[in-house]
Amino acid sequence: MVSFRAVKIPARVCGGLLLALLVVAGPAPAQQVGDEPPPVVVLASGTGTLAPDGTADAPLPWIETPGGVLVEMAPLVARLGGGLTSGQLGASASLSIGGLELILVPGSAAVTRGTDILTLSQPVLEHEGRLYAPVDLIAHAWGEASGVTARWHGATRRLELIRPSSREIAVDFSHVHLQGVTTVAFRFAEAIRYRVDTRPGGIDLVAIGPRLAPAASRTFGDPWLRGLRFSGDRIRLDLAPGVEADDYVLTEPFRIVVDLFRAREPEAAETTPAPGPRSHRPGLRTIVLDPGHGGDETGTIGPAGTPEKELTLALARSLAERLRSELGVEVILTRNDDVTLALDERSAIANQRQADLFISIHLNATVRGQARGAETYFLALAATDARAAELASLENLTGNPAAAQPGSEEFDLQLLLWDLAQSRHLEASQRFATLVQAELNGALELPDRGVKQAPFRVLMGAAMPAVLVELGFLSNGEEEQKLRDPAYRTRLVDTLVRAVARFRSEISGAGAATAAGAAP
Repeated sequence: MVSFRAVKIPARVCGGLLLALLVVAGPAPAQQVGDEPPPVVVLASGTGTLAPDGTADAPLPWIETPGGVLVEMAPLVARLGGGLTSGQLGASASLSIGGLELILVPGSAAVTRGTDILTLSQPVLEHEGRLYAPVDLIAHAWGEASGVTARWHGATRRLELIRPSSREIAVDFSHVHLQGVTTVAFRFAEAIRYRVDTRPGGIDLVAIGPRLAPAASRTFGDPWLRGLRFSGDRIRLDLAPGVEADDYVLTEPFRIVVDLFRAREPEAAETTPAPGPRSHRPGLRTIVLDPGHGGDETGTIGPAGTPEKELTLALARSLAERLRSELGVEVILTRNDDVTLALDERSAIANQRQADLFISIHLNATVRGQARGAETYFLALAATDARAAELASLENLTGNPAAAQPGSEEFDLQLLLWDLAQSRHLEASQRFATLVQAELNGALELPDRGVKQAPFRVLMGAAMPAVLVELGFLSNGEEEQKLRDPAYRTRLVDTLVRAVARFRSEISGAGAATAAGAAP
């Protein structure tokens, strides 16, 4: 049986790729009684050098057979990242890199990668308790994940790791601290591979392959993030003592999001059970409410001087309280104060909290100021009509003036890819929007302005059903006065609670919404 050493590398060595250490179970190949495995003919052996890869040289054991040179796997895994273990009966080995799993069998040149069978230049071998492989395995394994290939220099016994040609990729970032969590979102000109290196006082996001054309380094008056620096292929985040970090990727557009939070005290860890994994059963447990605008972005200003940002926050706070008390759901506000918040961070907060529903609350406006009533939107590449397109363009510009805008090739491509990737949520978004609009129409006794679609950036990237609701026209003086009335806002909140309750009833089973008095 094979008895080579198992190597386990931390799952974050290769960055946002999930590095799982997989154990392959299976019986050894059938042999007749008395059969012996073919002998390994080793012509020479020694210790060479693993060429620099951003760090110092490392020793690299090698052996030479009639078929050529093989190098030990363990140092390669330690340098390039991944997981390596033997099968339960020692008859095979599993090399796991990101989403790839390769099955190696000592004595065989065939390597299984998913449903593909690859043929190496010579068999993988076990020698003196160590696993050796030909150099061309590197391209099959790490080349797929990060573009790495290798070249063996026989005269110097040196293995040179070859990275893809370096190029610069633009990166920018935005930052917010809300509800005890600091979120930093890094936006890249294209998707990259990366890993996370932990160091005293901080973490580094390390791009695998390209160099970064960064934004300016900054210091922060943030309780968890002290500073952010760019250096070559690294983004260095300096953290306050006792702060932990969690990173994840959002796509279309590609972003790496880092959440920073205070580590739980040991005493609390001993007395408070850690939260378990989220259930994947259908249901509505966590809702993120997004009060539109805030801080420097006032939104619409009514004829009497009422800023949209104040009313959306008041409505969101009231709605959150009612949802918690009547439906028993967890409710999170993207902002709970008058702060500036970029559009990308709003959906990022919903994703980070693994929300089941995202509701962005706004108030409408027209130039003439005579329009009345409510409108509910869900995301689409093409707006329902010219008015919807104009509204989305205005909201996108005021919320993030530097971002790509509707009509641009970049924005349309981002939205098209998001639409394809998140299409499973669009039907639920449309259904919830329909429920919201129906409740609003009935409660306000206004003409039905309908459910509409538009390319709102605040909805892009939300990995759950998501809608944007315009709860009235603040540009209409009569509606402005109603919206300033707490009793009228309570009526609006009532309609949203009923819509959420009906939606929960539909996705969780009949009867779930009866506590809120919703219609069946």
